[in-house]
Amino acid sequence: MKICIRPHDIGKMSSFLLGEKIHQLGFQGVQLAIAKAIEGQNGNPDTLTSQVISSIKKGFSDNQVEIPLLGAYFNPVHSNKEKVKAGAEKFADHLKKAPLFGAKYVASETGSYNDEPWIYHPKNQTEEALQEVVSIFKPLTKVAEENNTFVTLEGAWNHCIYCPKQMKGLIDQLDSPNVRVTVDLFNYLYEGNYENRYDILQECFDLFSDKIVVFHIKDFNVIQENGVKKLVEVGLGKGLMGWDTILPQIKNKYPNAILVFEGVKDLPDSIKYFFPLLKNLQK
Repeated sequence: MKICIRPHDIGKMSSFLLGEKIHQLGFQGVQLAIAKAIEGQNGNPDTLTSQVISSIKKGFSDNQVEIPLLGAYFNPVHSNKEKVKAGAEKFADHLKKAPLFGAKYVASETGSYNDEPWIYHPKNQTEEALQEVVSIFKPLTKVAEENNTFVTLEGAWNHCIYCPKQMKGLIDQLDSPNVRVTVDLFNYLYEGNYENRYDILQECFDLFSDKIVVFHIKDFNVIQENGVKKLVEVGLGKGLMGWDTILPQIKNKYPNAILVFEGVKDLPDSIKYFFPLLKNLQK
């Protein structure tokens, strides 16, 4: 398993400085969202030249940090269709150029009819939402097939692809060998199902099988706010997720998985908790 982080969770600066900091923290690679992480770069097709890519990659590789995964997240059901078009074009360009970074996977979530932020909207959990997401990503799978790269999709309870079964429906309808899945277990949880998180994880294993290539690493607690339960993210090992139970399952089923710290709280303490767990499994 490869342990990675989103570089923009460290800051926005040159790729060399990011690579230096990330290597010092002990991570092996990054899920790179160029516009969020690299100072002076927007990641758009017209600016992402081979020279820019080479410079970005060198900054990380000089610090022994790999780029297995690019983030090109966009909202495929946004009401402004020009934004959808621009997002899809950027995603397609990333699929074409990913090999220049040394990457195979280009990632996105599946958006919300609440344009911004991507929070719950009743239309999200409908067949219409599924079909609209299919219509946007179907052409992108063809780009992936032509470039030997992979559209890598992530579900979330508040988004259009809100549960593992809905994600399986998306995979089946895209019907491409170049579709892969990011499992963010926390994203599938809400106040009504968090106690079933291990069953939901097993459902992901069963439904997605070898399509899973990335796991996002998070932890959470449940609080009461105005008498209502609410899930809040906390540092790794300080919550209910149970990585000491989950990580061995991932290691057993997906020994080559990419593990990504995504917006992890209390980063130094989270590293102190998680890295020994991982190291013990890899002995």
